[in-house]
Formats: sequence, structure tokens, C-alpha cells
Amino acid sequence: MSAIRPIVIGHRGACGYVPEHTLASYFLAIQYGADYVEPDLVMTRDAVLVARHENEIGGTTDVAAHPEFAARRTTKLIDGSEVTGWFTEDFTLAELKTLRARERIGAIRPANTRFDGQFEIPTLEEILALVHGTGLQRAARAAQLGVAPPAPTGVYPETKHPSYFAARGLAMEARLIEVLERHGYCGRRAPVWLQSFEVGNLKALRGMTELPLVQLIEERGQPFDWAAAGATDGYAEMLTPAGLAAIATYAQAIGPNKSLVIPRRADETIGEPTALVAQAHAAGLEVHPWTFRAENAFLPADLRSGPAPSAAGDLERELEPYLAAGIDGFFTDQADLGVRARAAFAARRAGERR
Repeated sequence: MSAIRPIVIGHRGACGYVPEHTLASYFLAIQYGADYVEPDLVMTRDAVLVARHENEIGGTTDVAAHPEFAARRTTKLIDGSEVTGWFTEDFTLAELKTLRARERIGAIRPANTRFDGQFEIPTLEEILALVHGTGLQRAARAAQLGVAPPAPTGVYPETKHPSYFAARGLAMEARLIEVLERHGYCGRRAPVWLQSFEVGNLKALRGMTELPLVQLIEERGQPFDWAAAGATDGYAEMLTPAGLAAIATYAQAIGPNKSLVIPRRADETIGEPTALVAQAHAAGLEVHPWTFRAENAFLPADLRSGPAPSAAGDLERELEPYLAAGIDGFFTDQADLGVRARAAFAARRAGERR
């Protein structure tokens, strides 16, 4: 099943260049040639899907600077862990729209902090409208030039903490499908992938839609509900042929931590591929690993440009062995570098076949 042209997924947009989950970030990823843009979705108090990495927004917005919301700072139990801050489910959409986004990892991406305070928290509706409008503009430009229009950019939403929200009367599944269908995303061929770490959430979605689903897989195990897929030994069974076959009963792809495809050695250099891609393909599943980032802080030791965590290393070289391993797509914070790495790999492969 190895993809001839693996898809490039703009992880939270192009968040290597502007703060994540902003319309500017998604627009930039589209301009860089990402095949899909990826919004993480959480719920507001009035049941609107908005894009944030987590429902706690103290680190990604200026909410702490708003005295009118000071009393809403609280501590909650999120998927088994205590988290203190401000939470989207305690705000209406109108209230969230008074906040502005901030760079989440400013120490590693200091250049992004120059945009702090400039961008709103977008809704899923606004993201879909941006994708549609950008597609119309690109098609019109192609018509002017007399060339074929580019393929439409897809969307790759992740449901964040869906069981947590459901327990609070804010179930995400039906609302997500309703919004997508209203914007024309219907059927298996629509440019959409829906992803989640939660098996129960994906199984619920499978009963509502034919859109393709992705089972996300963390490096050291799932948060809580892998047993819902039918496994008897939790995470240990997840990456076996039997576990992958179980995933294939409700999903079309896995989204593993990239270390599960190619782990690092003890010295932090990149190692050898595991059997995961071949085993997933044998089960009929595509493989879309995450997340590829250009900063030294995230790269293997042999691909870093120096000691500074924020400096850019060689992301394109990191991608080479993953592409050679047969992945079907990948998440990246720098879509331009991902597109370039894919093109270079394809050109090398074409040259080898001559």
C-alpha cells in the first residue's frame, strides 16, 4: 500500500512559522503546498468546535491578561491528569473571540512570538471557509494561466479529549460530522481524514460517516481505551499484526509517533526502520507518522546544526529514511520543507528507475 506520493499534512497549519491553530498558520500551510491542514478540535461551552491544541488555553492565548476571566482559572482532571488553567468548555464562543493567540513554545520558536496578540481562535467553520476560499482563488489563478488547477487542500481534524467532553454534555462526534457534511465533506473520497487517540470515539464516528479514520498511536501507550478495540493486553498488543488487524475493522490508517517507525539509537542518532509500515500495509492500513519539525530540539543528534535548541537543523534528511520506509503521509510543522523533501525523494527514485 506504500503511497507513490505521500501526503504532506500541515500540522496545526504551518506552526513552525506562526502560532499554531490560527487562520494565518493554516493559510501559510496551504500556500506552502500542504495536501491537508490539521486542526485539533475542542468544544466551547455553547457547543462550538474550535481549534486549540488542548482545551486548557493558558499557554496558547492571552487569557491570563483578561481580568474579567481571572475567576475562571481552575484545576480539572483531564484524562487522569490534574491540569490547572483556563478551559474552553468554560467559555462561550463570543468570550473566546475576545482572546488572542500566543506562541506555545516561544523558547524554541522565538520568532513566532512577534505575532502574539494578533490572531483570534478560529472555529472549524472558519477553517473550512478558509480552505474553500483559498481553493477558489487558486483555481481562478490556474484558469488565468491556462494550467490545470491544483488538487483541493484537505482537512485532517483531530478530536481532543472526546470522552471528557462527552461526559460534560458536549459530545463532539455528531457536531463534527454535521459541520463537515454541511461544507460538502461526505463519503470516502472526500479530502478528509478524521483522527483520534480514543478508540471509542473512532468507533462512534465509524457509525456516523464513511469518511476515513485514523487511529493515533503514542510512543508509550494509549491514554485509556485501547481495550475497546478488542485487545486483551493493552498497548503491548496494539502494534502486533493482530492489533493492527483489529484497528483495520474501524479505521483506514494509523498515525504513529515517528519513533515507532524509526526509533533513535542510544546516542540520539536515527536508527533502523521497524516492521510497522510493512505490517500495517499488510493489514490494509496506511501509515501517517508524526511529527516532523525542523528545530534542533526535535531532530536526531546527527541532523542538528549546533547546540541551540531553536536553530534549524536538517529536517529534509530526517524525512528521507521515513519516505524510503514506505510511509503514506506525514505530519510536519514546516510544510514547505516537507513538500521539498517529498519532491527530492521522488526525483531520486525516478532517476534510479531510468
